[in-house]
Amino acid sequence: MIDLNVCSVHCGAMARTQGSHSDITGPKVRDAALRLFARHGFAAVSMRQIAGEVGVQAGALYNYTPDKQSLLFSLLKGHMDDLLAAWAAEPTARDPVESLARFTRFHIRFNIERPEAIFISYMELRNLAPENFAVIEKQRRAYEDELEAILRAGVAQGCFEVPDPKIATLAVIAMLTGVNTWYRAGGRLSLDEVQQIYWDMVRRAVGA
Repeated sequence: MIDLNVCSVHCGAMARTQGSHSDITGPKVRDAALRLFARHGFAAVSMRQIAGEVGVQAGALYNYTPDKQSLLFSLLKGHMDDLLAAWAAEPTARDPVESLARFTRFHIRFNIERPEAIFISYMELRNLAPENFAVIEKQRRAYEDELEAILRAGVAQGCFEVPDPKIATLAVIAMLTGVNTWYRAGGRLSLDEVQQIYWDMVRRAVGA
């Protein structure tokens, strides 16, 4: 005769992947996805690969995300949420020149600590579904608007010479984001030195 109590306990233990309940959490799944998307590209990564990185069966991932598209959107939106919140928490500057200096240093400092998030934020936008792309694009514009407002205020006060603040905004952000392509901690320049050099270049670029 089969002992149903014993079978229930044994079968339940076999059905659960070790760590799939108490140890594996949403943040761990997102961290694994972030690493894999940055390393191999969104299209090349499967849910099975993400599960393998985390150490669970593929089916366990669906406790934390409905699909790979939702996972990518969660990563990109989380990054933009953090960026906007961090900038909003920065101290208010006295004038446009100081505001631009603060923005320059903030952008470099924030991004250099998140190389994988920055990489997929730019490289994987094309893989978002249209409705998800619209959300991220709105957040990106909100961040760009912060810098554009600084430049417009500087032009109005005679601090900056910028013929087109919108184009200048995009150019400055592209230049600052480019630090992530080459900077490595422990290299010839410290992060403080890099921020100062880039501030000097930004300042000259806007005629300050």
